[in-house]
Amino acid sequence: MSCGDPHETPCSEVLEAVYLYLDGEDDAHTHEHVRIHLDECAPCLRQYGLEQAVKSLVARCCGSDPAPTDLRERVLVRIQQVRLEIENVEYRAE
Repeated sequence: MSCGDPHETPCSEVLEAVYLYLDGEDDAHTHEHVRIHLDECAPCLRQYGLEQAVKSLVARCCGSDPAPTDLRERVLVRIQQVRLEIENVEYRAE
């Protein structure tokens, strides 16, 4: 995904790091670059919101137990599939 605008940190890198960002597991340098990018880039901010919603939904459904590894992997694969579908639709619209 790319919004078409130049950014210090490319959209693809931000979207790859969004789960680490959400969990606070990224380093301070990466965290700051992702935060700045999300402040500047509406498409990535929307995607971040989707990722945040999925994470919250999984947390509610699984309670305090961590999500099973296979579930997490299936969700991540599906998110990537949807992301690619969105990119294809956006590319065709251009």
